[in-house]
Amino acid sequence: MEDLEKAILISFDESGSVESALKLQAVGFLDKIKESPLICSICVERLCFSKLVQVQFWCLQCLHEVIRVRYSSMSLDEKGFVRKSMFSMACFERLEGVDDENFVRVLEGPPFIKNKLAQVLVTLIYFEYPLIWSSVFVDYIPHLGKGAPVIDMFCRILNALDDELISLDYPRTQDEFAVATRVKDAMRQQCVAQIVRACYDIVSMYRNSDPDLCSSVLDSMRRYISWIDIGLIVNDVFIPLLFELILVNGLPEQLRGAAAGCVLAVVSKRMDPQAKLSLLQSLEISRVFGLVAEDSASELASKIAPLLTGYATELLECSKKLNSENLKQTSMELLDEVLPSVFFVTQNCEIDNAFSIVQFLLGFVATMKCLSPLTEKQLRHVRQILEVICTQICYDPIYRDNLDVLDKIGREEEDRMVEFRKDFFVLLRSVGRVAPDVTQMFIRNSLANAVASSSDRNVEEVEAALSLFYAFGESISDEAMKIGNGPLGQLVMMLLSTTFACHSNRLVALVYLETVTRYMKFVQVNDQFLHLVLAAFLDKRGIHHPNINVSRRASYLFMRVVKSLKAKLVPFIENILQNLQDAVAQFTAMSCMSKEHSGSEDGSYIFEAIGLLIGMEDVPPEKQSEYLSSLLTPLCQQVEVLLISAKVQNAEDPVAKIVNIQQIIMAINALSKGFSERLVTASRPAIGLMFKQTLDVLLQILVAFPKIEPLRTKVTSFIHRMVETLGASVFPYLPKVLEQLLAESEPRELVGFLVLINQLICKFKTLVRDILEEIYPAVAGRILNILPRDPFPSGPESSTEEIRELQELQRTLYTFLHVIATHDLSSVFLSPRSRAYLEVTMELLLNTACGHKDILVRKACVQIFIRLIKDWCTSSDGEELLPGFQAYIIQAFATKCCFYSVLDRSFEFCDANTLVLFGEIVLAQKVMYEKFGNEFLVHFVSKDLPAAHCPPDLAEEYCRKLRGADIKAFKSFYQSLIESLRQQQNGSLVFR
Repeated sequence: MEDLEKAILISFDESGSVESALKLQAVGFLDKIKESPLICSICVERLCFSKLVQVQFWCLQCLHEVIRVRYSSMSLDEKGFVRKSMFSMACFERLEGVDDENFVRVLEGPPFIKNKLAQVLVTLIYFEYPLIWSSVFVDYIPHLGKGAPVIDMFCRILNALDDELISLDYPRTQDEFAVATRVKDAMRQQCVAQIVRACYDIVSMYRNSDPDLCSSVLDSMRRYISWIDIGLIVNDVFIPLLFELILVNGLPEQLRGAAAGCVLAVVSKRMDPQAKLSLLQSLEISRVFGLVAEDSASELASKIAPLLTGYATELLECSKKLNSENLKQTSMELLDEVLPSVFFVTQNCEIDNAFSIVQFLLGFVATMKCLSPLTEKQLRHVRQILEVICTQICYDPIYRDNLDVLDKIGREEEDRMVEFRKDFFVLLRSVGRVAPDVTQMFIRNSLANAVASSSDRNVEEVEAALSLFYAFGESISDEAMKIGNGPLGQLVMMLLSTTFACHSNRLVALVYLETVTRYMKFVQVNDQFLHLVLAAFLDKRGIHHPNINVSRRASYLFMRVVKSLKAKLVPFIENILQNLQDAVAQFTAMSCMSKEHSGSEDGSYIFEAIGLLIGMEDVPPEKQSEYLSSLLTPLCQQVEVLLISAKVQNAEDPVAKIVNIQQIIMAINALSKGFSERLVTASRPAIGLMFKQTLDVLLQILVAFPKIEPLRTKVTSFIHRMVETLGASVFPYLPKVLEQLLAESEPRELVGFLVLINQLICKFKTLVRDILEEIYPAVAGRILNILPRDPFPSGPESSTEEIRELQELQRTLYTFLHVIATHDLSSVFLSPRSRAYLEVTMELLLNTACGHKDILVRKACVQIFIRLIKDWCTSSDGEELLPGFQAYIIQAFATKCCFYSVLDRSFEFCDANTLVLFGEIVLAQKVMYEKFGNEFLVHFVSKDLPAAHCPPDLAEEYCRKLRGADIKAFKSFYQSLIESLRQQQNGSLVFR
């Protein structure tokens, strides 16, 4: 036994002083003991004599596992021994035959030991009550007279029974539901009344001498009220006791709160609505209303709050379900009586479950949706609900500095509040739809009061009021926002014209700008506010805000504002550019680059906004050229200076130069987004010339920094942009650009390269044939050399970064080949320099079409084959563009892809994507028959179908359906043919 205790102590050691090998040895030793047929006796014996809590816990845990896992294989004697031993320990008794003076009582141990003992007893109850051990509760109740230790243990058993078996707060299996029902039914019939009576007696006896024990008893009782006979609690004895405990001053708050919890359980009990209303009336809950006002921060108030909310919720539910108008009115009168207290506790007490309060308030607001106009009392309730929302969404001033600098604590608090506010904003929008004018006036007053309030709460109140206005915007229709009649227009004007002393605060500045942006539709119709909007974004409230996070967000939001206002801003362009001059210079200045700013593209939104402004045709041509030149010229000059310095050996900080060039490319890229292809190529070619000159400069970056991937990626992104902006006039640049991009490409960069080629093909179609014929051999050579011939591995080894990059490259290659084939460019594959890769490409496409794990990739490959058949096989007797291609299609593609791959049982017809692929395979057969005629049909019917033991009559039917004009009928027949052949297969044929 000493070895057992030593092993247990070693296995539980967390000090780090025990070697891991010794610890593993101890665990192994204990595992062996667990397998012993005497394990139950060993554990009970140690529980009787060991004072070490680690040993006690291990023994109880071991008994719990043995009962739970091996109960059915335990002998009757062993079950009886464990049952009797555990029960005796729980009753504070010595075990039979144990007289040693050193006997240890488990109930004198720490709480976690007693909880584990309760868990063991509940596991026995799970298997044995009421069929085998029918008297467990009846036998235990007399022992409660032994005092606090046994009463406490009884509470732990009841709690464990609820947690482990009865409570619906945890997911249960069907078997567990059945056992819980069996246990509850037996308890109702046998002992619930005795347990309730015992609880009443204990609380009455110990309320003054041991209030903590009484609290435990009531907390356990609360768990059972939902499923026992309500008459056992709601009577002239128990309910008066509960209210006496709640209302009497001087008793500990924990006890008073536990009594309130029992009353809440009574209030929440499911029953017929008419009976529920009678119950709620009889309780006279109004007696407790005054308690929350006495000390809203107390523990008692936090317990009374859910009682009041639960009571109000039940009254609301009664009013919905009752048919009698008199009873409905009664429930609403009681609800009106409790609502002020509900509003008070929601605003002033610590709330554990804000969600339940919001759900109640949402239900209450829903009752007003069909009422118009609202009564004065209802309007008062609406204002109180808005007060609740405003109070609840306020940040705690204690986190003000953390939130402003956004450190770890601030970030966690902001994330918490974002989640916490969601339900309250849903409630706000619901209120806003029911009473829009009241909501708008409330927000206006909140904003005015917040501005005027003392500085110690000013920040949080202003932020909350602005957040209300922002969230309220979601409940307003676009039309209503544009019209902006009444309070809404006044509110927007107030928003734009008010200066907040706390505007330097990050949260206030951000929500202010977001709110201004949300109400842009109002400004679109009301031009007189344009100057106020611009001021908000261009002064220290926005882009010039001292906080970099606010400044960057302001840049993005300003870009959105420019997009929505467009031509209305033309008269302000000079002023806007002048105000943005320093921000533009700061973004692109070499001396201003830092690690904090690098890598973020937020600042480039300033350039996108400027591009949208000056790129409009409403801007005079000469002014447009002037504006664009003033931006592009210094940027290009800066790039040239950086490129020259890069050529100098031992140049200072090459990383800083690279980051700087990245920023400049992003700026030019963003700027170009405002210029349409029609403007730069047709109406104002001078603008197009500027972008071509810029492209000339930026392409030098690929020469100066051929192996710097971030720069190559940024230049590629700019070329994408220029393809859309310059159109076909970008062609002269493409051969050199594509050559440079391909030269040093890694797999990840090759993906971007192929995406660029795909863009060129989709935009210019056959115009890029010459370019494509020139680069395709090099592209195919590089990629086919990189990609493995065998399928990618599955399992853990497939999750490496290298494998993922190769898989992405393969998928993009298939897209590339598909784009070529479907844009009348399949002749590229047949050019003299490309033919060297044709056989490998065809084999890759065929293998992929037959067995790739991505069904959509397989579909794309089949579509490629269909297109190649149409392009390269002009007619059934015409001359072949590619000698041998027709035979390859008939003997390889038709056999492997159109037949064997479909016949394989992994081809699942129940999958939607697979059915789409099947449709393409069916279409391929129709196309082959149209192009090859009987040559295809004879081969397929005489060689492929017989290999799968296809009956002659089905083969003949295949011919008839294929020759017919109805492709849907052919598809349906071919599916039934495949399913029929699968049934005949019986494993005699291996499909490859």
